[in-house]
Amino acid sequence: MASQKVLNEKKAVVAEITDKIKNSESVILFQYQGLTVADLSQLRNKLREADAEVKVYKNTLLKRAVDDLNLSLDGFLEGPNAILFGKNLLEPIKVIADFAKENDKLDIRVGIISGDVADINTIREYASIPSREGLLTMLAGGMIQYVRDLAIGLNLYAEGLEENN
Repeated sequence: MASQKVLNEKKAVVAEITDKIKNSESVILFQYQGLTVADLSQLRNKLREADAEVKVYKNTLLKRAVDDLNLSLDGFLEGPNAILFGKNLLEPIKVIADFAKENDKLDIRVGIISGDVADINTIREYASIPSREGLLTMLAGGMIQYVRDLAIGLNLYAEGLEENN
């Protein structure tokens, strides 16, 4: 029988996982088997820049945490899994999706996005959304067209007034 100290430590880890999932906009569960230590360190550094972190927990403790949150990750909590906790929604997803394209040994399994379970197709859709800067550039490019048309229209109007005088 497990001692009370061990049980308390496990409860603390489950509470930590639950808290991290609640406070994260994006949570991605992935398998990392076959990645080298250097590859995993590179992934951790890229994710740190995107305000995210990677942790490895026992699947039984992770299952208890998601059960406490009424989420279902059945079928995904087998084998060696790592979990990504991202404070932002898009950037961590983009980083891990790009890393998975470069390293075929990294297998994204399932995610929790804004509190809802997301399958791999949903995660890929989020990864394909341009970054915030890219979206702002697209918005500015669309708005500049109207400003240019207005400038041309005002210029033609001014030239018409000059011809009449």
